[in-house]
Amino acid sequence: MSIHVIVGAGPVGTATAHLLAQRGEQVRLVSRRGAGPEHPAIELIAADATDAAHLTRLTGGAVALYNCANPAYHRWAVDWPPLATALLTTAERTGAVLATIGNLYGYGPVDGAMTEATPLAATGAKGRVRSQMWVDALAAHKAGRARTTEVRGSDYLGFGTNSITTLILPNVLAGRRVVLPVDFDAPHTITYVGDVARTVVAAATDPDAWGRAWHVPSPAALSLRELATRAATRAGAPTPRLTRLPYPALWLGGLVNPLLRELRETTYQFDRPYVLDSSATQRALGIEPTALDEALAETLSALRRGPGASSAKLGS
Repeated sequence: MSIHVIVGAGPVGTATAHLLAQRGEQVRLVSRRGAGPEHPAIELIAADATDAAHLTRLTGGAVALYNCANPAYHRWAVDWPPLATALLTTAERTGAVLATIGNLYGYGPVDGAMTEATPLAATGAKGRVRSQMWVDALAAHKAGRARTTEVRGSDYLGFGTNSITTLILPNVLAGRRVVLPVDFDAPHTITYVGDVARTVVAAATDPDAWGRAWHVPSPAALSLRELATRAATRAGAPTPRLTRLPYPALWLGGLVNPLLRELRETTYQFDRPYVLDSSATQRALGIEPTALDEALAETLSALRRGPGASSAKLGS
């Protein structure tokens, strides 16, 4: 039985903990409040993961350290650097593989599908923070100080996630109008949290996967209008009413709303095609994406059940 340490008890951290526990591994799930699922193989630990000395003690003897943390969106530039530094330091001190849940922010605006070879050319603060995290981790790997890998997904589908789907699906189920600063007809890749868990575990436990980034296997891109329509049809809800919020309104709203203010930087993710190519991961790691309709059905079911439900299949 191997020990795996997971930092972050959100949807991805929880799904990863469930997956490892069902495989017979021992899991230490670290979060500020010590929250997480109840399972005999999962030890819930309350700790500050920016404390490298404490995290090193918790990670002693572990084969892998998973960065599944998710600081508040408007605090990335402040909260990510010390947290990422502590995690990398811990990996260097303990020898545990550092497997980070990344995203596509580091690429910045691109034309065409994003692959793992797409340059990290972000110009915004959040994108630069995420790309620097990987640059530092990869440098440590190449220098022989640590073993690192990163998996990157697009906007998540799954109950409890914080993404564009979170802003759409509950309103669709309730028959409410959705007003967002997005092009609802542009192709957009959606990534299921259960597939994120499967990919990060595969990358963390396969030596051939270390030292590079991987895209989470995701279904073919579809428009957010199509996603909303599929959800409404499956749930028996009215035809979705989707309204695009003009950029001037987004800018003005950002004067009083921190979240809207942060969205100014990432409008490029939603005003044009935003497509992730995961074919390299599918070939090398042998992982296929969960069918979109299956992931959507499970997510809608969890939304109906309410707070505390999970949409990531155990063992998926």
